[in-house]
Amino acid sequence: MIRGADNILDTRKLGRAHHRALYFIARQPGLAVSDLIRLLAITKQSLSRVLADLVRLGLVEQKVGTLDRRQRLLQLTENGRNLEAELFDALRERMAGAYAAAGQQAVGGFWSVLSGLIPPADRAMVEELDRFARHTGAGERKAP
Repeated sequence: MIRGADNILDTRKLGRAHHRALYFIARQPGLAVSDLIRLLAITKQSLSRVLADLVRLGLVEQKVGTLDRRQRLLQLTENGRNLEAELFDALRERMAGAYAAAGQQAVGGFWSVLSGLIPPADRAMVEELDRFARHTGAGERKAP
């Protein structure tokens, strides 16, 4: 499913953890590091390595929180947005073909199953990200 994205990542010496971080940061600019840790279900140490790479490559920038100066808020740079869009487009092409072949009823069932895999404690956070992305258009791309 993500072979095309893997090829793009490989050319930049990045991996799937980088891709996952870019994906969520793209959908909620200003995402707190603590929220990203929870979304990705990884340790702070693991995310630190990933973020260090993304910042070093000029793909992500961190800002200090306005209400809590200990908080680090993440957003993509222009280069980061371009890379995330390229990765998303590679995935979208494969998914669009699979969706078209499966039909609407199968797609609805697929999304129900995926939603059911989200731990109950995290569903509210994921739903909030989805609402934010839909409201701001952060998760939208051109239709196939």
